[in-house]
Amino acid sequence: MARQIQLTRATLRPRRPVPGMGVLDPSVTRMRVRPGDLDFYLHVNNGTYLQMMDVARSNHIADVGGFPLLGERRWYPVVAAQTVTYKRSLTLGQAFEIATRVVGWDPRVVYLEQLFTRAGRQVARGWVAGRFLTRGSGERVPAPDAIALLDAGAVAPELPAGMAAWADAVGVAHRG
Repeated sequence: MARQIQLTRATLRPRRPVPGMGVLDPSVTRMRVRPGDLDFYLHVNNGTYLQMMDVARSNHIADVGGFPLLGERRWYPVVAAQTVTYKRSLTLGQAFEIATRVVGWDPRVVYLEQLFTRAGRQVARGWVAGRFLTRGSGERVPAPDAIALLDAGAVAPELPAGMAAWADAVGVAHRG
């Protein structure tokens, strides 16, 4: 529940934009493991990682100054698919970072990578396929339109082969 409150705050009262930051630049979110993050085995619960990733993606939008722009158009982000690979555990009190970066996009979906690190070592990696919808109608916003709103100069890099294969396998990749 505490991470849900943190997400609400990160979205409704976002941090200040980072001057000059583009949508392709990494955004860093720093956190510390709290008692409510832990499971029975005393490491961060796998579902909590997803909530932490939500907070970090909201911070990425805030860093590029996106919330006022999205709000004017009534657009909001949703997750279409995600996967997480875990390498090490996070335990109570440990400080860590989540680096969130847009890896690319197609006509439908924006692809992000979210790296969890502690003391310079990778803890977990998440891949996220996100979409933007219009509040009220639920109409899908083409990913290039959302990216252009957040960073008019951004040019879509080629999606890494592994992520493209994942997007195709989970059925979110643009077909056409």
